[in-house]
Amino acid sequence: MSEPLIFSFEPMHEILPRVRAALNGQGEAQLSVPNPDLDLQRFPGERTPQGIWRPLQAWLDLADRLECHLMTPVVRGERLELHLRRLPGASLHRRSKDQERYGADSEFQRLDKLEDPILLDDLLEALARVRLQPGARILDVGVNSGRELQLLDLAYPGHDFQVVGIDVSESALQLARTRFAHYSFRTLDVNNLPHAALGRFDLVLSLGTLQSSGIEQDRVFRTLLRDHLSPGGALILSLPNCRLEAGRLSYGARLLNFRRPDLSLLLKDLALYRRHLQKHGFRVYVTGKYEIVLTAVPQVGPTGDQPTLESAASGS
Repeated sequence: MSEPLIFSFEPMHEILPRVRAALNGQGEAQLSVPNPDLDLQRFPGERTPQGIWRPLQAWLDLADRLECHLMTPVVRGERLELHLRRLPGASLHRRSKDQERYGADSEFQRLDKLEDPILLDDLLEALARVRLQPGARILDVGVNSGRELQLLDLAYPGHDFQVVGIDVSESALQLARTRFAHYSFRTLDVNNLPHAALGRFDLVLSLGTLQSSGIEQDRVFRTLLRDHLSPGGALILSLPNCRLEAGRLSYGARLLNFRRPDLSLLLKDLALYRRHLQKHGFRVYVTGKYEIVLTAVPQVGPTGDQPTLESAASGS
């Protein structure tokens, strides 16, 4: 390992290429920078006696952009020692020849999205906005192994709901059944919706499913509204805005074969959902960071009317 890169008053446009060169050459880089804890009233870029002030978040963002992991920093008085290390990619989408991509034995099952504090807080806030009544019917589209269903107990402790989860992976659904034996789960391809036996629901929930490859996104979205959402019902969707690599979240949606984030498709999908829902009488909230959460709730008009199923699902 070479000597650490010592930065004090250098601007970020000089730091970025130097750190990138060190990573390209050795796969890791040591940095010594001013300790941001010494003055919490500063703004990024302000000069202090120790150098240019930058919060720890700036170095986390630098590590993310350079596709490496920031090891736990070490405080040395007025200096902060940072160690950035490149890690081999580890995709959650890998599968063997006989393995389901998101099945019970897949890498995907290692992930618990509710360990992301922003997503957890956003989903709890979204569920609170929906104002579910005891006994409400809830459809989880692409439920997989059902981890997110524990949110219902957190948001509505003591409430009983009628929950139906659908997914194409039978092995993942078996995991969901062991976790939530009191709910109902069906093996069903969302592209085959509508399904008359499902009925209508007070809440349709779908986390990161509609953007999956092979999903007829626009048609499935409109089908859910037209055929499976009850009048006065609500919708919660999440759209991935990250990539998972070697146990870390890397910010930003990626197009196929793109190394860098490109948010064009994410923004296109989000605008389509938002425009369609607002046009037909829903109030729409958009929150999130690594996962964008869209919440659509009925908007009561001046006469007290709520959007009907037919008006919400018609048109474009």
